Amino acid sequence: MKKSIHLVSFDIPYPPNYGGIIDVFYKIKELHKLGVAIYLHTYIFDKKEKQPNLEKYCKKVYYYKRKNSFLSLFSILPFRVKSRSCNKLINNLKNLELPIIFEGLHTAYPLTKFNFTNTYVRTHNIEHDYFLGLSKSEPNLFKKTFFYIEALKLKRFEDILKKTTGIFTISPFEQNYFSKIYGKKASYIPVFHQTKKIENNYKKGTFILYHGDLRVADNVRVALFLIDVYKESSFKFVIASSCKNKLILASVNKYENIYFNDIPTQRELEELLNDAHINTLFTYQKTGIKLKLLNALYQGKHIIANTKMIEDTGLEHLCELANTKNEVLRITEKLFATNYTDLQIEARQKKLFNFNTTENAKKIIAILFKL
Repeated sequence: MKKSIHLVSFDIPYPPNYGGIIDVFYKIKELHKLGVAIYLHTYIFDKKEKQPNLEKYCKKVYYYKRKNSFLSLFSILPFRVKSRSCNKLINNLKNLELPIIFEGLHTAYPLTKFNFTNTYVRTHNIEHDYFLGLSKSEPNLFKKTFFYIEALKLKRFEDILKKTTGIFTISPFEQNYFSKIYGKKASYIPVFHQTKKIENNYKKGTFILYHGDLRVADNVRVALFLIDVYKESSFKFVIASSCKNKLILASVNKYENIYFNDIPTQRELEELLNDAHINTLFTYQKTGIKLKLLNALYQGKHIIANTKMIEDTGLEHLCELANTKNEVLRITEKLFATNYTDLQIEARQKKLFNFNTTENAKKIIAILFKL
């Protein structure tokens, strides 16, 4: 008999163009490849549309409207949970008794209403820590307050994990946190992503790249820091994003050696990763594992990263560590005098073995179906 599951995604997992949704899409793809029939449940919001491409990998796709009502702010539930509350979803899960994967704590509302059996939550972050970090990085007072209150609500809501059969953590850092609280219920399943063969084009890059979603306060803060780092240098520095930010654009326009590149599709990003000599990967929030780190390791050359980006990832030795402006500039000079070598590729291939998506999908199947 064919193995079947419900998978509840916080957003439509196509196209896979940002962090968490990349993990969801490539997990679906790998599970499908291994013969699992997937009943996908997801949400439509922000003018998004149904995606026929998902039907290639899913037995059936259900879409629900996310309720971004102002009144949801006053619920005791976190806004991201309350806005995804849906009785129709609960009924669809009840009508077909299968193992359920809830993608992110914010999709776990059905667990508050019904005692499902064989349920698992994929924890993409320690959510209350993530929102506390957003609050610290956000300059807008209203958003700062919202993120802080959301962090408090998420900390309280995390108790819902006691009702689950298991937890799939996304990084060693998260595994350490959740295993201390929930014991053997927590299993580390590395992030799913688009795997590519690591190659060396032997072409020395001409610029430094930073890429990120500029709708996120942490990424804006990082971009401004890196502009300050490189603004008086002789290096060409490129900021790439699929979203434009007025503050970043105004800052970029002040300096002749700093540029903004729009990346409407994955192809533009891949070209930049291939052509850059250095990828700068910084964050002020130590949460999960950043997909941009894996992207750069598979497709880029040298990497400069700060402690919060690489600590407890198992990938520390593949990057140059820098936390201050002077450290970044010193290491940048060193790397521009250095070619990207076959030895570095060999080291990456060994370390990235743990991120084999097929093997990690097999681990999930073994847990779901008690194999």
